[in-house]
Formats: sequence, C-alpha cells, structure tokens
Amino acid sequence: MLAARHVVCALSGGVDSAVAALLLRRRGYQVTGVFMKNWDSLDEHGVCTADKDCEDAYRVCQILDIPFHQVSYVKEYWNDVFSDFLSEYEKGRTPNPDIVCNKHIKFSCFFRYAVDNLVVKLLQAADSFKDQTFFLSQVSQDALRRTIFPLGGLTKDFVKKIAAENRLHHVLQKKESMGICFVGKRKFEHFILQYLQPRPGKFISIEDNKVLGTHKGWFLYTLGQKAKIGGLKEPWYVVEKDGANGDVFVAPRTDHPALYRDLLRTNRVHWITEEPPAALVRDKMMECHFRFRHQMALVCRVLQRGRVPGQWEDPAVGTICLHAPEGPEQSQSGHR
Repeated sequence: MLAARHVVCALSGGVDSAVAALLLRRRGYQVTGVFMKNWDSLDEHGVCTADKDCEDAYRVCQILDIPFHQVSYVKEYWNDVFSDFLSEYEKGRTPNPDIVCNKHIKFSCFFRYAVDNLVVKLLQAADSFKDQTFFLSQVSQDALRRTIFPLGGLTKDFVKKIAAENRLHHVLQKKESMGICFVGKRKFEHFILQYLQPRPGKFISIEDNKVLGTHKGWFLYTLGQKAKIGGLKEPWYVVEKDGANGDVFVAPRTDHPALYRDLLRTNRVHWITEEPPAALVRDKMMECHFRFRHQMALVCRVLQRGRVPGQWEDPAVGTICLHAPEGPEQSQSGHR
C-alpha cells in the first residue's frame, strides 16, 4: 500500500484554513498543521490577535488529530513586507502588503519550510467573492506547483456548513479577516504617520489650479481616491501627486476625464506560466483579461511590447503596455 502524501497546511485560526485541513485529511493526505506568526502583537498592543489565533489553530489540530507546529516570520515580515510598505508610502505610491506577504512570506519563507513537488495555472475560485487570484498574482511557478487550495471549488457558505458538521464551532462565527492586519481598527492616516514624517501640502483643483485645502502628506493618497477636504460639501478625487512640492491635484466627480486613462505602462511583468507567452513573442501583442483591483470585473485589453502607436516617447527595453482594443471599447478604461 502506498504511503499517503504529506501535506503541510497553513492554519490561521479561522474557519477556512480549518476546513481546508479537514478536507485534505479526508482526501487521504497526511496533514501537518502549521501556524505562522508574522507580526509581533506585543509591540502593537495586540492588534493582530496572534496568541488567540494560534490557540484556535492548535485546537483545530487536536480535533482533527493532526500534528501542530508553529513558525515565526516576524523579522522577515518586518524586513520584506512592512518596511517595503512604509518605503512605498513615503515615495507616494500605494502598496498592497497582502500581495507582498504572499510573495515573500507565505510562498517563500513558509514554502521553504514546507516543501515537497509540476507547470501549473492559477485558477479563479468557485466563490467569486472569496477569490484570491489578485493577491496571489506575484507567486512563483515553483511555489504554486507545490501548493494545494482545498477550498478553491467551494463557496464560503458550504465551507461553514462543513465546519458546523465537524465540531469546528469555535472558528465558525469568527469575523472575516479583511484589510491590513497590522493596522487593525485604527485610522490608516493616524497609523502611517506614526512611522512616516508628515509632509504638509495643498489640495489643488486640476481645473483652475485653485487651492482647495491642505493635507498632512501627499503619500497618504492613492490616485482615484476620494480626498477628504475640509469645508467642501462636494467630493473631490485624486488625479495626480507632486512629490517635489507636496501638492495633491484633485478633480470633482467620479466621471471627470482627468481620472481616466486608456493606457497603462509597466516595465516589470510577472509571468506565472510561460515567460513571456509565445503569442506575445510572436505577434508583439496579445489580448488578455485585466483587473487592477480585487473583485473588479475582468476587462478585455491588449498587451503590447515596445512602443504603442500614438505615443511620443520610445519606452525602455522590455516595457509592456496595456491599452484598450481598437474599436468601440477604446474609451475610458476605468477609474484609477
């Protein structure tokens, strides 16, 4: 009789990972549960309830009768995720720490801890509301081929049903872990200004260069974000940021033309399967589906290497451009 394949299952202390471990065990895998501690809650007054989560993960392993281990990546998380998070905000960009955490912690540090062996594709989950492909977009092929997503074909309601039927009640009613863990319930601006020096500047209308108000730092704002400007009844939205002068340019209304683009340019592309796809190498362009935000509906766009017709400057070698296809769809590509 063949020995069961050994699988290391990351347990967060929540219902999803608990049911994932349960399903793996039912499918005949030899499962070991591992809890990752990535943030030092003692330093942040218990914002990420790591101790309680670890206890809940341990109880899951007891109920399922599987081994339990705990690993700490607090140092790695600080160096590779949180420090990058602060650095990006200081430069005026809006980072996504969940994507960086998946890349450097869960599918690098934890992956090396877990290892053992395929080209694989990253597929969308059956539950579109819980689909994680956006956050997994930077994970390597090497890590994915050694990864299993036991809940990929299930809806959240069905996951909860399985938990209830298998005495995992203590994790069933826990709230969803949404948002950035280390920020918790605190106001984001207050949190980030504990780590970065304020850089006061002005809100300026993109229409007539009129000063509308002041802010504590241009790096606090994301392009397309609603700007909270004191004394104004109507909402204004961020169009551009001037890091040199500290000014944030804003426009009225979500349908203002300044908020829209039909071209996106990048010089860093992560390919999960082929690198780059054969169609792009052969034709210098290819149609693809695109999203820039979690749960945003996929839209059809053209991916093109090198210079895009109608653009003045020649891009750097290896540049990839994304733009609307020719025809009726070549219009406003969406709110940034």
